Amino acid sequence: MNVTETISSLPETPETVLKIVGAILVLIIAIAMGKALTIYLQRSLKDKVDKGHLDIILKVGYYGLITLVIVVFILPLTGIESSGLLVTGGVLGIVIGFASQSIVGNLISGFFLIVERPIKIGDQINIANNIGFVEDINIFSTIIRTYDGLYMRIPNQTVFTANITNYVANVTRRFEYVVGIRYSDDAEEAIKIIREIIDNEPFALKNPSPGVFVDTLGDNAVNIIVRIWAPITEWFEMKTRLLWVIKKTLEKNGIEIAFPQRTVWFAGELQTRKVTDTQTELLPEARNMYPLAERTDLTEEIHGLPEMQEGTKEG
Repeated sequence: MNVTETISSLPETPETVLKIVGAILVLIIAIAMGKALTIYLQRSLKDKVDKGHLDIILKVGYYGLITLVIVVFILPLTGIESSGLLVTGGVLGIVIGFASQSIVGNLISGFFLIVERPIKIGDQINIANNIGFVEDINIFSTIIRTYDGLYMRIPNQTVFTANITNYVANVTRRFEYVVGIRYSDDAEEAIKIIREIIDNEPFALKNPSPGVFVDTLGDNAVNIIVRIWAPITEWFEMKTRLLWVIKKTLEKNGIEIAFPQRTVWFAGELQTRKVTDTQTELLPEARNMYPLAERTDLTEEIHGLPEMQEGTKEG
């Protein structure tokens, strides 16, 4: 027997009429509450959720509330047994839940992502080492475009439970250089030059102020840390450009970027002598060391070579 037949079979008594009227009133109240909930959610989430996702949330909230009121209040009020429906719905829900556990998880995670908004379309993010730009946030998945132009679909449950790094959530961002100069160069002069470069950079922020200081004394260099804050819109271009400007300006002022060097000390004094062009022709080592074009006025010293006579011995 369906709901219509059940209602039509009810005896027409004042009590029955009151129940029907009461059910109608409860339904009207439920609709009004649904409208109020829709207005409240719309005002609360309009700045946090895009229009497409907001419409879905409003519809789910509105019809979900009305359905709950019908099952819990209206059906018992009209004398229709709702316990069987609840039991059947519960069993069906368990079966569907086991069969679509991941789908439900992605759906719920997508809802919280839409409401919480840790990321939004266009953001540059890192989700579980997947780096790229957010292209879309759906109910079940999030689409990102990598730096290589590849599109990746990540389930919302993974997005919601993973550590998310949003590179553009703040309006400013800091970058850092490590500039290693030679020990023979003046570190204070290098710091002064770098500060002048930063002061002349229009996009380098004054607040927070930049930092330039000697950080460590390395094996081959005096390491200067350079920390600069920039607007997020100019961060990447400025970071890639300014490092080369610092290098060229330091070299122009006689300060060179250090590179690994090694000094070798010998236990004993080495014998040295100048080698003539004729002797060079006789020494395979020297012949490989000096090209033919450089042998005419050879003045370089060959270290550790034994004394030898010009010419060869005939056996």
